[in-house]
Amino acid sequence: MQLMLIRFLMIAAVLALAGCDHATKHAAKAGLENAPPQAVIGDFLRLDYVENRDTGFGLLRWLQPETRLPIIVALQSLGAIALLILLLRRRAFDVYAAGFALALAGALGNLADRVLRGYVVDFIRVPHWPVFNLADVWIAVGIGLAAIAMLRAGPGRRVGAAAKS
Repeated sequence: MQLMLIRFLMIAAVLALAGCDHATKHAAKAGLENAPPQAVIGDFLRLDYVENRDTGFGLLRWLQPETRLPIIVALQSLGAIALLILLLRRRAFDVYAAGFALALAGALGNLADRVLRGYVVDFIRVPHWPVFNLADVWIAVGIGLAAIAMLRAGPGRRVGAAAKS
């Protein structure tokens, strides 16, 4: 019973975070599309509406757009499935689970954008970095937490191994 509750709460957190991502993207589209960038913290942080039809850093720009989207959707779907499996294998809410949950929420947020819109809404701009969104933040923080947990666990421990009760 306790394991079912933990899993339910983890999935609820994932869906809530993905929902927060979509709420901010909706607000960005409504308030920033066809508008000039808005300074939040001088030139350091600006809100700037961008429709990203590629991956981060334009890694697949060499592919034709009609080929690029299905490949990205397929890869994001596989990644989301892998993260869901890793998350559901956890028997406790630990640092690994938090990392997997955040990364899964971000993956689902961006995947939903690609499936529903054909592109990802990005709107946060900082110097010397591609424009990004909350889903990207969830993914980066989630991977960071999982990496920290892996480093703290030491050699010989499997990343996806279920925590002992």
